[in-house]
Amino acid sequence: MTGMRGLSVFISDVRNCQNKEAERLRVDKELGNIRTCFKNEKVLTPYKKKKYVWKMLYIHMLGYDVDFGHMEAVSLISAPKYPEKQVGYIVTSCLLNENHDFLKLAINTVRNDIIGRNETFQCLALTLVGNIGGRDFAESLAPDVQKLLISSSCRPLVRKKAALCLLRLFRKNPDAVNVDGWADRMAQLLDERDLGVLTSSTSLLVALVSNNHEAYSSCLPKCVKILERLARNQDVPQEYTYYGIPSPWLQVKAMRALQYFPTIEDPSTRKALFEVLQRILMGTDVVKNVNKNNASHAVLFEALSLVMHLDAEKEMMSQCVALLGKFISVREPNIRYLGLENMTRMLMVTDVQDIIKKHQSQIITSLKDPDISIRRRALDLLYGMCDVSNAKDIVEELLQYLSTAEFSMREELSLKAAILAEKFAPDLSWYVDVILQLIDKAGDFVSDDIWFRVVQFVTNNEDLQPYAASKAREYLDKIAIHETMVKGLLKSDHWSLSQVSAYILGEYGHLLARQPGCSASELFSILHEKLPTVSTPTIPILLSTYAKLLMHTQPPDPELQKKIWAVFKKYESCIDVEIQQRAVEYFELSKKGPAFMDVLAEMPKFPERQSSLIKKAEYVEDTADQSAIKLRAQQQPSNALVLADPQPVNGAPPPLKVPILSGSTDPESVARSVSHPNGTLSNIDPPTPSPDLLSDLLGPLAIEAPPGAVSNEQHGPVGVEGVSDEVDGSAIVPVEEQTNTVELLGNIAERFHALCLKDSGVLYEDPHIQIGIKAEWRGHHGRLVLFMGNKNTSPLTSVQALILPPAHLRLDLSPVPDTIPPRAQVQSPLEVMNIRPSRDVAVLDFSYKFGTNVVSAKLRIPATLNKFLQPLQLTSEEFFPQWRALSGPPLKLQEVVRGVRPLALPEMANLFNSFHVTICPGLDPNPNNLVASTTFYSESTGAMLCLARIETDPADRTQLRMTVGSGDPTLTFELKEFIKEQLITIPMGSRALVPAAGSAPSPAPPVAQPPSPAALADDPGAMLAGLL
Repeated sequence: MTGMRGLSVFISDVRNCQNKEAERLRVDKELGNIRTCFKNEKVLTPYKKKKYVWKMLYIHMLGYDVDFGHMEAVSLISAPKYPEKQVGYIVTSCLLNENHDFLKLAINTVRNDIIGRNETFQCLALTLVGNIGGRDFAESLAPDVQKLLISSSCRPLVRKKAALCLLRLFRKNPDAVNVDGWADRMAQLLDERDLGVLTSSTSLLVALVSNNHEAYSSCLPKCVKILERLARNQDVPQEYTYYGIPSPWLQVKAMRALQYFPTIEDPSTRKALFEVLQRILMGTDVVKNVNKNNASHAVLFEALSLVMHLDAEKEMMSQCVALLGKFISVREPNIRYLGLENMTRMLMVTDVQDIIKKHQSQIITSLKDPDISIRRRALDLLYGMCDVSNAKDIVEELLQYLSTAEFSMREELSLKAAILAEKFAPDLSWYVDVILQLIDKAGDFVSDDIWFRVVQFVTNNEDLQPYAASKAREYLDKIAIHETMVKGLLKSDHWSLSQVSAYILGEYGHLLARQPGCSASELFSILHEKLPTVSTPTIPILLSTYAKLLMHTQPPDPELQKKIWAVFKKYESCIDVEIQQRAVEYFELSKKGPAFMDVLAEMPKFPERQSSLIKKAEYVEDTADQSAIKLRAQQQPSNALVLADPQPVNGAPPPLKVPILSGSTDPESVARSVSHPNGTLSNIDPPTPSPDLLSDLLGPLAIEAPPGAVSNEQHGPVGVEGVSDEVDGSAIVPVEEQTNTVELLGNIAERFHALCLKDSGVLYEDPHIQIGIKAEWRGHHGRLVLFMGNKNTSPLTSVQALILPPAHLRLDLSPVPDTIPPRAQVQSPLEVMNIRPSRDVAVLDFSYKFGTNVVSAKLRIPATLNKFLQPLQLTSEEFFPQWRALSGPPLKLQEVVRGVRPLALPEMANLFNSFHVTICPGLDPNPNNLVASTTFYSESTGAMLCLARIETDPADRTQLRMTVGSGDPTLTFELKEFIKEQLITIPMGSRALVPAAGSAPSPAPPVAQPPSPAALADDPGAMLAGLL
């Protein structure tokens, strides 16, 4: 940019603008000038083009949209001179994304620069691909980048960039990067002396072993040797030493790679690794320099994760806990947070809990920390480390903290305290005391399950009934008493303490009749004083209590009877049906004498069953009791983000569940699916499940890209529209040595996306065969029937059909006959069961022989995420309590989505309804927003309620803010990404289902034409019958 006077003047003008409006006017003027110059190519010299492209980049950096000039920027990439080529690469990397069509024009130029001998050009090209390379780049450039990486003639600078570039391509399209037999190559790369190449190669290794660790077992000792070299500070250049720590980034990556291997069998390697870990644990301390602290703690916490993964000896575990105990007592809040979080994760390791108990007092002190995130981590840790020996102390501390805790924590706090009190109660009277205190201090935040459980205990234990009635009587004497204490067994959103007292005194108040102040008339007076202050749902419970008191008063007390009858008469005309019915029935029953006593006899004992609270705790334990490496795989690859919000050992609130809403009686699981373009030419391996990735939030929370954005592009859109047109004819793959091209009939991608919205249609068709699908979906189960029809007068032989399932789907395809007779149709049922949430799709590997020609196709099966969604429309009373229960990440995620195709709100609502996400009108006060709900079914989640909110900008329909929430972190992320894909690659409505009138599909032979396309459009069996 040196010497570009016009650029310098423009930058100076922008900086001198007095306000935003003046800046916008200057920028608009410059954009108009650039646009005019680009149109007049005769006077556009290379110098001017370079100058204007620099100006476009500067305007883009200021935050303004630059929607033209992209072609000029891309064209500079092919310039022969370095200044122009540098501008082209830099501006293209900044202005375009990986899906931009103009990038395809530059693939050949980028490839020529990569395979050329100019190292400067190689670095520019590799940097571009490493930043914005997509699936097309992976298919075209992966072999050349691999050769560059293992070339001995290239300088380390180029090889370092080649490793990072190959990592990007592997993440975008693993099938296009041939890594077969690369274990030896990776082992050689790990012997590299240059730390730049070594660090980049280790990043590539982490991605490779995450997919298949067994193939790279030879790299395990190499990683240990790298750690030994760094721990001893041997041959580490000064530029790779950060505040006295030898290459902390390489240490973290090497330890992360080791965590993907299940165990280390070789004794010498294991011993060497533990020596390195011991050195790291002993050599890490808290210092004043923040940068050094950050680097050393990144290495330390990765070492702790590796120690937990390897299940080290108890002595080393004790040393880890002692070190963490020192961290939770320092003044720096970030270090305290990480210490508490890692100590919580240490609970996953056996025989460590007793060691952690030694730090109980310091952990309890953290409950009073000014930082709420530290208080949350301390609460999780206390909940996880609680057992019979320390339950009373911990529960008492939680009750004491409940009075001062933030409202956002009280619900979680009360639930955990109730679970601990029930699981570890030394006696039932202590349990009753704890729950009554809990309800008294946090009534609005106590769920109904808690006081329901108290009632069950009291009802089932006769010895406990007088004590419980006495305690309930004591709480009624308080001036301010929470409504739940008056109420009984009716569902309520917020109240709890008065509920318990009303029920217990109604059932067992007669046991206190001889105690002063506990006669039936006195109990009635105390309860009746609360009646004017309670809500409508509580009144029926109090009426039941009055009837019980009247029934237990023998001989009858005329004065009490008169007062209670007056209350019944008052509510006989109440507008609330429940209150009115109870008042009328109790009034009539109270006149029956002995019959009244029979009807209102004492409640029978509840059947013995497990507590719903403990069930919730066990559910969380099942999902969280996993090794640190599995936790990372499900959440974030970054160590700092792994520590941010993992599920506690047994303490997080359970996922939000809803009853089965359709006819399904067994809602179970949902699965992940890889979205490959329908009709991939190359052979594909069965897809491996991508890690469960979590996105951070916008608004009240931080916004950050999801760390494995690696899998987003790898998946491609799964919804309704899809893959670009270049895959239309790519379903045919040659088998054996000869190459035979078969002309396809119709667009395979459009057929697939149409089947994503409907349950029957044609999946694939060529001049010889037509494959149709008819499907039924119920809950997490699906049944598809594949119709394969031979359109020729000759048989199709060597017919084979193989399902390549993703990890989240359980698929069972019935055998396909080896031969399809002429003009015949065969059917093959396919059973689908959804295991867990995912956007990956299954692939049908299909081949047949016609004469001497062998044709093979790989087709996506339309068992996509939206097939396991059940439409559900909620009212405001149903929606908002569920929405508020989802407090934040990872259960509720938010993201600003840009690049959305502009749609009117009704069109967007129709789009959501098309993939079974129901718009709930009238819930959002802003008319430009949409609120939606649906139910997701899978074997792991059951029937899971999912909620979404879309906030649009009327001034700019190309961007919106989306918030998605559910009771399962993986489901939340997958559904958010699924909806985002639909909004960015919006299907073309009916055109995705029926070819447009203006389209010109390849002509088909006469025998391939169905007699009645309109009548047969929805039934593949009928289509094939018409053909045959």
